[in-house]
Amino acid sequence: MTMIENNLGQIHARMAAACAQANRPVTSLQLLAVSKTFGADAVREAVLAGQRSFGENYIQEAVDKIAAVRAMALPGGEALQWHCIGPIQSNKTRLVAENFDWAQTVDRLKIAERLSAQRPAGMAPLNVCIQVNVDGGATKSGVIPQDALALVEAIARLPRLMLRGIMSIPDDTPDFEAQCAVHKKAAAIFDEIKACGLPGLEQFDTLSMGMTGDLEAAVAAGSTMVRVGSGVFGRRTYSTPTP
Repeated sequence: MTMIENNLGQIHARMAAACAQANRPVTSLQLLAVSKTFGADAVREAVLAGQRSFGENYIQEAVDKIAAVRAMALPGGEALQWHCIGPIQSNKTRLVAENFDWAQTVDRLKIAERLSAQRPAGMAPLNVCIQVNVDGGATKSGVIPQDALALVEAIARLPRLMLRGIMSIPDDTPDFEAQCAVHKKAAAIFDEIKACGLPGLEQFDTLSMGMTGDLEAAVAAGSTMVRVGSGVFGRRTYSTPTP
């Protein structure tokens, strides 16, 4: 068993235990393996261990990686899913629109409009989550909670995009109760938007929150997708990649 295969097994065990503790079916939770800074070989190793969804923060790095693993044969005609989970600058929207399946960090209408206009007609609609700054960090990305619904309403009218939910990246805290409290804020925003019944939200089903250190708290608060990097691939060595 490889290190990544072993790590994936441990993460899935944590996910199952967290779902059981929250009285939820484990099928209600997805794992997004965050492969930023790791090469194509690490992704291939995770694929061989059964992982199919990958999150990337650095767009150019991700595009190169997507191309490198594209020829990998998967059983039953399966396809890998690639999620952009890093900041999206205006000059990178075309790369996201043309190469990713999901964009989870949309927090401005301008970025959504560019993604919509640049999504190729021959591809399925780009799945989009809006990023919400749930704990109010002044230097953090994300729409403020009180503006989230208005942004959703505007994005829902754009073609070539499919609004799927919200994502959040709260500040780190080692305290489980504090982790739960901030994740519950994101869950409340998600529930409020979903309850509005707006046109274009027929597949609004994704609450992307929780990482290696706060997975259990996120699941307790209602997360449907946890984004785990070091817990799957190990400790990162950062350089200075192009965003």
